[in-house]
Amino acid sequence: MKKRIVTALALLVMTSSATMADTLKGVVKDKNTGEPLIGATVMVGDRGIATDINGHFSLTGLKRGKHTIIIKYVGYKNQKIDGVLADDRSTQDDIVVEMVSDEQTLGEVKVTGMARKNTDVAMIEAAKLSSVIVNNISAQEIKRTQDNNASEVIRRVPGVSLIEDKFVMVRGLSQRYNNVWINGGAVPSSEADSRAFSFDIIPSSQIDNLVIVKSPSAEYPADFTGGFIQINTKDIPSQNTFSLTFGGNWNDATHFQDFRYANLSSNYIKEGEVSILGSGFNNDWRVKNKKPLGDLKLGVDWSRRWTLGESKLGMVGVVNYTNEYRTFSDMQNNLFGVYDSANDRSNYLRRSTDNQYNNNSRLGAMLNLALLSKSGNNKYELKNIFNRLVNERYTDRTGIDAQSNNEIGAEYYYRSRITYNTQLTGKHDFTDDQLEWSASYSYANRRMPDRKRYTINDQNDNVIQLTSSNDINREFTKLDEHIMSANINEKHDFHFGSFEPSLKIGAYGEYRTREYKTRQFLYTWDPQNNDLPDGFRRMDMTELLSNEQYLGGNGLNILEDLVMRNNYKGHNTLGAGYLAASLPVGKFNVYAGLRYEFNQMELITNTRDDVESPKSKFYRNRDLFPSVNTVYKFNDKHQVRLSYGKSVNRPEFREVSPSVYYDFDLASNVQGKVDLKSCYIHNVDLRYEFYPSRGEQITIAGFYKHFDNPIEWTYTVAGGTDLVYSYDNAESADNFGVELDIRKDLSFIGLRNLSLSFNGTLIHSRVNFPAGSRFENRPMQGQSPYLVNTGLFYKNDKQQLSISLLYNRIGKRIIGVGRSEGSTGSEDNARVPDSYEMPRDVLDFTISKKFGSHWEIKANIRDILAQKVSYKQFAEAKNADGSTREVVQITRQYKPGRNIGISAVATF
Repeated sequence: MKKRIVTALALLVMTSSATMADTLKGVVKDKNTGEPLIGATVMVGDRGIATDINGHFSLTGLKRGKHTIIIKYVGYKNQKIDGVLADDRSTQDDIVVEMVSDEQTLGEVKVTGMARKNTDVAMIEAAKLSSVIVNNISAQEIKRTQDNNASEVIRRVPGVSLIEDKFVMVRGLSQRYNNVWINGGAVPSSEADSRAFSFDIIPSSQIDNLVIVKSPSAEYPADFTGGFIQINTKDIPSQNTFSLTFGGNWNDATHFQDFRYANLSSNYIKEGEVSILGSGFNNDWRVKNKKPLGDLKLGVDWSRRWTLGESKLGMVGVVNYTNEYRTFSDMQNNLFGVYDSANDRSNYLRRSTDNQYNNNSRLGAMLNLALLSKSGNNKYELKNIFNRLVNERYTDRTGIDAQSNNEIGAEYYYRSRITYNTQLTGKHDFTDDQLEWSASYSYANRRMPDRKRYTINDQNDNVIQLTSSNDINREFTKLDEHIMSANINEKHDFHFGSFEPSLKIGAYGEYRTREYKTRQFLYTWDPQNNDLPDGFRRMDMTELLSNEQYLGGNGLNILEDLVMRNNYKGHNTLGAGYLAASLPVGKFNVYAGLRYEFNQMELITNTRDDVESPKSKFYRNRDLFPSVNTVYKFNDKHQVRLSYGKSVNRPEFREVSPSVYYDFDLASNVQGKVDLKSCYIHNVDLRYEFYPSRGEQITIAGFYKHFDNPIEWTYTVAGGTDLVYSYDNAESADNFGVELDIRKDLSFIGLRNLSLSFNGTLIHSRVNFPAGSRFENRPMQGQSPYLVNTGLFYKNDKQQLSISLLYNRIGKRIIGVGRSEGSTGSEDNARVPDSYEMPRDVLDFTISKKFGSHWEIKANIRDILAQKVSYKQFAEAKNADGSTREVVQITRQYKPGRNIGISAVATF
């Protein structure tokens, strides 16, 4: 059965001005669901216009008096309304058109236009018709929730949770098991020390829709297991608009309170520049204070449509800027060793209280162009998206180290991240063939020029002072990554009577290159011959290090700690091809495919620290990935899916590099593992789907995944109390769970204008280690046993009012992996327990109100409960009678505060 979705185009006919020219306004929506219909055609004589994203239309320049209007929308019965009055008192709600769906008409339509994918109805319909298991989020849903960036948006998806408010976990799997594309092209990792994409870098205003594929399929990359996340930015607009957004936000733990900051401006030090007073060094360590008044949010959105001959050209331009402050006061930051059972007390390897001050600014820009042919069969798009995120952070620390010395420390850093993605695509629809192609380029960098740290303690003479040159250091890091990719897919439909199979074939090529450089510097002085004042070790460190009379010469000098093995380069080449077939037999459809991938990664590291000494190591994989996705349609509202697919998780450049990085939050070094192996996964999914009416869905899904050589984040004790965090392969792992997703209008129980969104997930996983390992079998790192997202939405079109109440909770999940200490199998084999992120309830409230057709006011309260973020360990202690009890140890804890935001949107 062919389906045709005809998108109405605005017919802007200029007429001569008349003294009695007036306006006709109204809204078009689905009669059953109340959802606005985007792109519906409203005709008055030979004049016409397409409804906007809210279903509204406004025809100006009409003669005063009564008119007949005709409303058309694909899949709905045409409506004709006579005697409609146009005058100077027309308001947005003068005409409310409720369209009735026409199922029979819909079945006879062929695609010749552009289908809108930014509404709930469109995205639910896309999930229903998809050959694979997917979850979708539309621009319409994003607008209701007032989410600011992609990380806030995606956490509404079943089975999805966040780490650090920016890294996505799907079905309890860490960010490394996900793959992210923007507009059909691969994007680089935004992090230097992990395989992860930072979703907070994408403003929500740039998103048209977001698709999370959960079952493997031949046309998608094999390197995903949790979810293949596709972010699609805005397309050809339904009408010409220009809008401005201005807003602010207030955090009750930050604003109007003391905020400490430092001068963090600095340049990357060029080769040969090692003088402490030389170019690039910022020697101002002084800390200043201010009281932030609030966060700032600005946005500009410009959409245009043109007619070029018989073709349509569309443009969407977006610019966003935000500047925010966040303070985390009295943050507990502790590290524990094996519980001291003999003395019945915790064994602190570090005990500290941190005060962290963050100033984050974001700049995002997007420019998309699309050309649509007259028939709608050919579409060309050029999409560009640029985002820059800057984090200026100062942290002060007081506490006790592993040797029971009192210590004081601080970290200063400025970090910027940039991502840029450009893509040219083509989509061509022939009689029985559909051809799609794309070519894209992506760039990402991370700059951290001059991260400064110092630590002083009372190791000597029981007086807090500077102990050694290793206690003051500076680090300069640069990361650049480029990706070039090309993709082509062709689908051909066959007709053998009632049997209408299709064949899909395609190829994908990708080249990725990365370069990481770091330089480290220490402060030194001559203990016997220096011009430093007596007792300089006990001076205020910010004054000592900022005063130029103490720098250089016979004072404090810079020594470069040359560690060339911390630098690396990487090149990765991926070539893939696939063949897939869709075989419909009655109510049953089988979509089966086979994908081949060749992947070669070259890592270039130095073998010596003192000079450039490059050496290459290659990692090659040649694999076949079978997949089968089946669906059985009981009727138009009920269907069930069953799928199987094989996938892979390959190590990234950083994970196999010996490069070492000091993490201030962990107070430990982080490094890679050269002999890390790829992980292979077998995935099975079963999902039942119920679609009560347009825009509604109820699904329940079960999934199972088996991992061979899963890659885990672990740590080892390097000596004494020093820890080194790294990556390792476990023997195997299993992950299975159940997901429930409900999106339902509540008018069937008399609650008109109310709708419910609920999704919950139960997950169980187990990582298996070989006999004799220091690690115990346990849940996978980052996996929550349950996730809950729910929202209650109220929408009154007549009052132009929208209200939502949103709730989120994740179960206790492992963040830091514990290990056994002592001889394996002996009685002294005590254990450092795993560290868990504890559950917390997040409640958000949003409200928006329109005033006429030009103004909208939005307000929200986020994290209303403002519960503490807590990380804990659960140690086992022995009682005097030989029984055991559980001891709770807090490894990290802070209060994020609640946020109150308000913004105004003017649309013209």
